[in-house]
Amino acid sequence: MLGASDLIAFVPTTDLARARGFYEGQLGLSLGSETPFALVFDAHGTILRVTAVEQIASAQYTVLGWKVADIAATVRALGTKGISFLRFDGMEQDEVGVWTTPSGDRVAWFKDPDGNTLALFQPE
Repeated sequence: MLGASDLIAFVPTTDLARARGFYEGQLGLSLGSETPFALVFDAHGTILRVTAVEQIASAQYTVLGWKVADIAATVRALGTKGISFLRFDGMEQDEVGVWTTPSGDRVAWFKDPDGNTLALFQPE
């Protein structure tokens, strides 16, 4: 039923100005519109709606991610914009923080200013 419909992604923020600086300034997404309630970005054809909330319930999992062609280069480029990548105990991650799954896919995680966990994904 929804297979032919466009997906819209949502992520919460307690500070729209700070979120705009991160998603537009650091990640390079194009801002489509801004209201007192939300920011709407174009994430390569997918709408990303960053919605203002009073309080964030901390998710212990990834809430948003991007499929990239070269994860190591993307990690390095985002690092120059001040983004730090997460390291997890018990996971072998390379020098830039990328973990290779048993199937060969590669993943790296980082957080937005509200503590939402975001990820980069490079398929094998």
